[in-house]
Amino acid sequence: MFVIRWILGRIILLANFLFPGKKYQRPVTEQAKIDEQTKALALYQYAACPFCVKVRRAIRSQGLNIVTVDAKQENNKQELVQQGGQLKVPCLKIEKDGQTQWMYESSDIIAYLSKQYA
Repeated sequence: MFVIRWILGRIILLANFLFPGKKYQRPVTEQAKIDEQTKALALYQYAACPFCVKVRRAIRSQGLNIVTVDAKQENNKQELVQQGGQLKVPCLKIEKDGQTQWMYESSDIIAYLSKQYA
């Protein structure tokens, strides 16, 4: 099973590399404003996870610059479990007004980003 998942993961990464999708282009001043707002966001993800790829493609198509965090690294994994409550990716960490919110589910993350930054 591990071998099959590994092979499928590499196929997903190759397809994403070959067909990255078009990045949304904004005027420079508007993009700078959006970049400032997205500094408070971090996407915890695995590189070959199909749902993480789905979220990363949506982020790219919306022209957002959001930090991605590899949840396989032990310190990031611990932070995700301790603060977010579960080891599940993709997970969007949203820091706003001194509060931290952890959003799971790729469709919820994409809907949130579309609403906030469309």
